[in-house]
Amino acid sequence: MADYVYGPGRNHLFVPGPVNIPDQVIRAMSRQNEDYRSPAVPALTKTLLEDVKQIFKTTTGTPFLFPTTDRVFSLLWIDQQQRLNFNVDVVESDWGYGADLAALDYKLRQDPSHSIKAICIVHNETATGVTNDLSAVRKILGNILSFLSLSCLLSHAHPWQRWTTIRADKHRHPALLLVDGVSSICALDFRMDEWGVDVALTGSQKALSLPTGLGIVCASPKALEASKTAKSVRVFFDWKDYLKFYKMGTYWPYTPSIQLLYGLRTALDLIFEEGLENVIKRHNRLGTATRLAVEAWGLKNCTQKEEWFSDTVTAVVVPPYIDSAEIVKHAWKRYNLSLGLGLNKVAGKVFRIGHLGHLNELQLMGALSGVEMVLKDIGYPVKLGSGVAAAAAYLSNSTPLIPSRI
Repeated sequence: MADYVYGPGRNHLFVPGPVNIPDQVIRAMSRQNEDYRSPAVPALTKTLLEDVKQIFKTTTGTPFLFPTTDRVFSLLWIDQQQRLNFNVDVVESDWGYGADLAALDYKLRQDPSHSIKAICIVHNETATGVTNDLSAVRKILGNILSFLSLSCLLSHAHPWQRWTTIRADKHRHPALLLVDGVSSICALDFRMDEWGVDVALTGSQKALSLPTGLGIVCASPKALEASKTAKSVRVFFDWKDYLKFYKMGTYWPYTPSIQLLYGLRTALDLIFEEGLENVIKRHNRLGTATRLAVEAWGLKNCTQKEEWFSDTVTAVVVPPYIDSAEIVKHAWKRYNLSLGLGLNKVAGKVFRIGHLGHLNELQLMGALSGVEMVLKDIGYPVKLGSGVAAAAAYLSNSTPLIPSRI
């Protein structure tokens, strides 16, 4: 029995990352190592760098593929910056609430000397299931006027490539806008150029549906220029090293994972085949269905306002007499269902249902039915079928036909 780890069938992975890996990606990664200085790998890398710009919705940004992992949310980001000796001014928000934009506006008003060099924000907070409004953050930093470029309208550019942005700083403030998009990019609407994001990052193990191991960063021209005079200590993540190899056409200052590069190629192909906007709509359907199920169970969403609801993860608040960690443990031990634990201040108070990456409606329905059984098992008075019925009623009316089968 020592080898009987998962039992029959498959593990149902519904944590908010790492996520299920498509079979096509697994097959693409099943290959031997290659010499990353051979002509083949730079040619592959060149196409990857061009194509990842599409998931950031940028034509002007410069992408970097780091052989690393990104595990960033607000508390960790604060800790990392403080340990690097940055002067960090923390804008607090209660858990379950979005970023305090009024406080941000006030702090910028009180900074006529422009001592604030960057605004750092998490787009989608996986601990609480909160999505922040990046366009509102940019409007505080600078008013945005957008119009359609006639030349692009006459071309075959993507719709997001048709925007030309003019910025008039509300506070005449030059601070950079840095965004953690680890659990949002490729799942939620993200517009780097239109929203004036200067640095954005994501990780391979989230909506891209790859194994952990690639950190993907995209920097605006303004950020690249700022990096030339920045005095912060940098070694492994120094853009200058990468840009030097970009000019040489070899692209890699360090040894990359060949398998992950081929996996990323296939992951991007799957996203583009479905269409990025369709991917975003699919995540919205899955998020909405999950929230309807939670409501039908008589439980509450940790996110306090609908405007902050996340389409990649739902944090479910449990009654005080239930330890949410027991829900997660029982789901794994009895039903081979992996759910997310509550973290930090909401540990023991919430469990999380991840609904991001390469999954469809019936996969989600299986997870929701599993959660119902777990709730029943631990003594919560759930009516079996209630959440599943609510989700099914919505999905049966909102799920489109598969385009290739019409």
